[in-house]
Amino acid sequence: MRRSPVFFLIIFLFYGLFAAETLKLATTTSTFETGILDVIVKPFEKKNGVAVHIISVGSGKAIKLGENGDVDLILVHSRPAEDAFVAAGFGVDRRDVMYNDFIIVGPAADPAKIAGTKDAAAALKKIAGSGAPFISRGDDSGTHQKERSLWKAADTVPDAKKFRYVEAGQGMSAVIRMADELKGYALTDRGTYEKLRATVTSLPLVEGDPRLANPYGIIAVDPKKHPQAHYDLAKRFIEWITSPECRKLIEGFNINGRRVFFTGVPPSDRQGVR
Repeated sequence: MRRSPVFFLIIFLFYGLFAAETLKLATTTSTFETGILDVIVKPFEKKNGVAVHIISVGSGKAIKLGENGDVDLILVHSRPAEDAFVAAGFGVDRRDVMYNDFIIVGPAADPAKIAGTKDAAAALKKIAGSGAPFISRGDDSGTHQKERSLWKAADTVPDAKKFRYVEAGQGMSAVIRMADELKGYALTDRGTYEKLRATVTSLPLVEGDPRLANPYGIIAVDPKKHPQAHYDLAKRFIEWITSPECRKLIEGFNINGRRVFFTGVPPSDRQGVR
């Protein structure tokens, strides 16, 4: 039976796909949901003839995947957890990639009266006292870890028995939508909020606190701990994502005309504030 040229093209592409070297990257939901990963990953794949397999989860789960040796590198936004990951011997060659910031979003009515507040911890304390809902990621993501540090700074224990505190166990987009439906508050990275801005009524109410800085770091899984890790390929990706060429791509990325990522480290990190 004669085969058409299209048939052979499909077979060629199929085997080409599976023959390509594969790099496994675990990363936070915010890099996936904003679309910045397409800008970063596709040129690398094309230049290097490799396939990047992306696993989008919260930073805590991404780090756990790295600890287990299930991925080759991680791109996350939880600096204390990143430092612990490296110190424990699971990761090497951590590099700063980019940053944006966290914001607290909420309803226009703002029952907690936090709009314009520059102290994020004080804003959370007021939310807890207002009776308004607060929707938490509740998933050990970088956002959730930041939220917990702010509750600690507020000297307030988030407790569903004391106020309307909801641990959603969901990704950032789902949490923003839930807060919007319940006319409540949420802590979110700015990028994911900007992606949803046109579809929700929640507004950015608290921003500008240096503690709301949101830096992203990339770390290769240590091949001494996990020999199966594609360390050489991970190093190649790290060199790419921190290269001047990729930095320009990151700096040129915007959502609805708004720039949401900046390369390097946030000013608060340069000043020793975390």
